[in-house]
Amino acid sequence: MPFIPHTALDESRMLEAVGVDSIEALFDEIPEDLRSGELKQTPPGISEMALLRLMNERARQDEVDLSFLGAGAYQHHIPAAVWDLVGRGEFMTAYTPYQAEASQGTLQLIYEFQTMMTRLLAMDVANASVYDGASATAEAILMAIRANKRNKSRRVLVAGDLHPNYIDACRAIVGNQGIELELLDFSETSGVVELPPATAANEDFAALVISYPNFFGGLPDVHALTDWAHAQGALLIGVVNPTAMALLVPPGEWGTRGADIAVGEGQPLGIPVSSGGPYLGFMCCRQDIVRQMPGRIIGRTEDTEGKPGFALTLQAREQHIRRAKATSNICTNQGLLVTAATIYMSLLGDEGLRSVALRSHQGLQRLRAGALAAGKDTGSISARFEGPVFHEAVLEVNAPASEVLSRMAARGILGGYDLGEHFPDLRHCILVNVTETRSDEDIDRYVSCLTEVLGDIAC
Repeated sequence: MPFIPHTALDESRMLEAVGVDSIEALFDEIPEDLRSGELKQTPPGISEMALLRLMNERARQDEVDLSFLGAGAYQHHIPAAVWDLVGRGEFMTAYTPYQAEASQGTLQLIYEFQTMMTRLLAMDVANASVYDGASATAEAILMAIRANKRNKSRRVLVAGDLHPNYIDACRAIVGNQGIELELLDFSETSGVVELPPATAANEDFAALVISYPNFFGGLPDVHALTDWAHAQGALLIGVVNPTAMALLVPPGEWGTRGADIAVGEGQPLGIPVSSGGPYLGFMCCRQDIVRQMPGRIIGRTEDTEGKPGFALTLQAREQHIRRAKATSNICTNQGLLVTAATIYMSLLGDEGLRSVALRSHQGLQRLRAGALAAGKDTGSISARFEGPVFHEAVLEVNAPASEVLSRMAARGILGGYDLGEHFPDLRHCILVNVTETRSDEDIDRYVSCLTEVLGDIAC
């Protein structure tokens, strides 16, 4: 559909019909302190040709020979069939399936996605996705507050080893709703959160949020943490990497009765890194709290003739007339990305996804062993944290991580993430990631480049 802007005459006629004298008057119910005011940083418009040139120049800045950068977005191999199928018109242009009789293909695909996610996470129910992993975590907190009928504290304990961007997003979304987030410190030795101090047992929390694997790639004791939360009368929210769930214990099997809500970022499931998006957030829960879940749930049914079909079974009311009582106002189903994730999981299957996870873990083990061996004699490289990891780990170097990574990038390698960005005490630490796309030769090149850069800085 072409873009047809409104003329000044169009706008004046519409305003007259509505009965107001300006566009600003349409939004007079918004408090002044919530308005952005004049957009002073918005640049002037440019031509289409200039815009395309600018975007191409920016895209070329992302080109590198090798990337070992993870920190929430991961470069996995995506079979060519995934986006060939996603690009078909039936998927590419499909909108929210309000009319079930005309949307059976889309509804079936979402139903398959939900089924796969419940199997992968060992949970009872999955919804039709939400915006991204960070907002999914915030939605889970809001859901836990509603679902925990025995707790009215509106306080949530959040693991300090959760992705910092997720913590920031959660604060932005739930902070204005009278919900208090309290961080649980991670161990300086292991880099993971451990059982809360005894004093926390006397405090009142509606939920505990933990990450598995955590931001540093570590694996906290999810069984002990889950049972602790339930013993305190709190719900347990697990933020997980879906690829890791093919290899590690899924949230539905944590502790005595499993996590109550499981969320995460679906980008590893067939979605390109794409300079940061768009991605999708997945969300699962136990059956007994499903009515507090935001988003849509697709169900399989039969018509009067016994033929199978699909329909919207449960859905949040943000798109209906009772918007004030909606379970969410930002629970967009990322339908196109869900399509890619569903096709990706269908093509790989159980064993394929497990193979991706295992090869990623083995690649990281090779990189860590090589880097630590290379830095042993000079003391230039060491492991910052102890304990098991999945496909990310923290290397501590004897120079500022920002300088090391800048020099590695100049040689064509994105060497990882500078943890000093969020943790000043870890400014000499690099979070490095390996996926199945990295060969032994790639890993050896990384170790060689890192060693050479540290040698140059020392000189």
